[in-house]
Amino acid sequence: MKAIVKSKPERGLWMEEVPMPAVGPNDVLIKVKKAAVCGTDLHIYKWDEWAQNTIKTPVTIGHEYMGEVVETGSEVDRVHVGERVTVEGHIACGFCRNCRRGRQHICDHTLGIGVQRDGGFAEYISVPAKNVLKIDSRIPDEILSIMDPLGNATHTALSFPLLGEDVLITGIGGPIGAMATAVSRFAGARNIVGTDLSPYRRNLARQMGATLVIDPMKENVNEAMRSLGMVAGFDIGLECSGSPVAFNDMVENMYNGGKISLLGLLPKNTQINWSKLIFKGLTLKGIYGREMYETWYHMEMMLTTGLDISPVITHRMEADDFQQAFDIMEEGNCGKIILNWE
Repeated sequence: MKAIVKSKPERGLWMEEVPMPAVGPNDVLIKVKKAAVCGTDLHIYKWDEWAQNTIKTPVTIGHEYMGEVVETGSEVDRVHVGERVTVEGHIACGFCRNCRRGRQHICDHTLGIGVQRDGGFAEYISVPAKNVLKIDSRIPDEILSIMDPLGNATHTALSFPLLGEDVLITGIGGPIGAMATAVSRFAGARNIVGTDLSPYRRNLARQMGATLVIDPMKENVNEAMRSLGMVAGFDIGLECSGSPVAFNDMVENMYNGGKISLLGLLPKNTQINWSKLIFKGLTLKGIYGREMYETWYHMEMMLTTGLDISPVITHRMEADDFQQAFDIMEEGNCGKIILNWE
């Protein structure tokens, strides 16, 4: 079968012919129909420091995808051939303390599909049946293929109550920030203010329901607050940029007792104004993946009752044209890019 492979420890990806994946007794074989390119895939493509320390070549990449079940292992009884499915991308061990207390998303021994084992940028993928999700048929295939990153956005946004709250989102125009905007709006936030350096992505955030989006190089968050009639700070912060400057700007503009979801990966050398965090009584929560599987339930219910994230899909192309997709991703003028494997 065809697959997009990180076959060498250097910049780039390659479409190759690889063996069909084995299907164990507890596994499911999926024929991939749609897949989406993620920022993690871009890190692997660029072969940056994180990728060099994490990826063992060769590996088929890709962890955002959907397709049809074509084969099930001998022990599988809850997933059936012909079903339309997507997959939770983190394989938890099931036995560590966190798994046994219902916190699989922070399992001690997580394996990432498309990172530590072969992923979904291929014609077929074999995955554990426990990770397979059959989703409501009213949700289109393209949306189904991006429920993995929507899960990150949902986990980020819904970690704290949003009804009537003022929300600040840094990195609002990236795909997860943009989807977190839509979720925040759906969940009843009052004002949703965002910052992003990219004009393209600022416009995308506006389409996703942001109240006000600013260029932090030219505009000030405090002035944005005043323009909306806000007299204090933000109740909720969603940090999606990974920028130390953006994070500290967020801390500066939080209301006392505010809560921050930290999704963006801040550099090791990030300087934090700890006194602000302490004296403001702020709460910080690290966000990793999706809460398994409560976040998946929230996503499905929102998508079937009015949540619209379709504007975040900005490009569609054939899987053979993956190089073009990564060129666009590197430029940054995009939301989610869908690769067609049918």
